[in-house]
Amino acid sequence: MIVLHASFPIDPEHRDEALDLASTLVEESNEEAGTIEYRAAIDVEDDTVLRFFEQYEDEAAFEAHAASAHFQAFEDRLPELLAGEPTVTQFEVESATELDL
Repeated sequence: MIVLHASFPIDPEHRDEALDLASTLVEESNEEAGTIEYRAAIDVEDDTVLRFFEQYEDEAAFEAHAASAHFQAFEDRLPELLAGEPTVTQFEVESATELDL
């Protein structure tokens, strides 16, 4: 399984636009074959930071996502939305266990 955490500092003037684009991206990404889960959230400590949490069955599913029209549309708009450099961390996970709380 491939897991990604991406963090995007958003220009406050473009926050609403970024959230609209993220909403569309999440909806369409969750319909992709090989996507386990694709979520976006606003950081509770800084509401100008948009975070993505992504899970894919394998590298091929992630590569297909990165080549998708909806991801490319989001990526094309990023330069005008950002207030700084994004960070992306990829994890390769061999197993995952849901914990009881």
